[in-house]
Amino acid sequence: MAAEKFVSLNSELYAYVLGHGHNNDPLLAKLAAETARLGPSSAMQITPEEGTLMSILVRAIGAHQALEVGTFTGYSALCVARALPPDGRLLCCEINPSWAEIARRFWAEAGVAHKIDLVVRPALETLRALPAQKSFDFAFIDADKPNYRAYYEEVLKRARAGALILIDNVLWGGNVINHNDQSEDTRAIRELNDFIAADQRVEAVMLPVADGLTVARKK
Repeated sequence: MAAEKFVSLNSELYAYVLGHGHNNDPLLAKLAAETARLGPSSAMQITPEEGTLMSILVRAIGAHQALEVGTFTGYSALCVARALPPDGRLLCCEINPSWAEIARRFWAEAGVAHKIDLVVRPALETLRALPAQKSFDFAFIDADKPNYRAYYEEVLKRARAGALILIDNVLWGGNVINHNDQSEDTRAIRELNDFIAADQRVEAVMLPVADGLTVARKK
């Protein structure tokens, strides 16, 4: 058995990590600052290094069609849209109109609004209404946790072979291994994690980035 090999981050080391990646975009920082003013809900925003990773992956696979389930104030969508080619398209699913309005303002400021289709209604309704022939190269799932398994299945059936599906919050603050935590959100994440680990339709890796990020590639 190989020796365990990982590094526990503290604030100083995390700052070092951020400082040694391309994580200092001024517009994204401005969006993060506005999102922070929302209060506790601002914790739902992805981290800078997650956004950078997503941009790199979108460019690396040459994605043209992308999907986001759970847009919040638009940070992750902005990272994806910037990485798409000029003719690329990103479909965003969001249920909160106030958050969607913040996203629209920043996408316009970034000059990527023309690449993004934002639908404000329950994501499962949006996904299930898509044409059967619609397919995606890249998808990001970061929405209400009880529906994670349903989102995963709807996204997977519309992903082309070789597409990447990213799923956020898969460590859930470490509570996925705290079996005293039987809350609905925690159980939903735990169950999806177990399911993907055995799902032969994909190859997947769980990364200890931020609150945990699973990257699955459809076979």
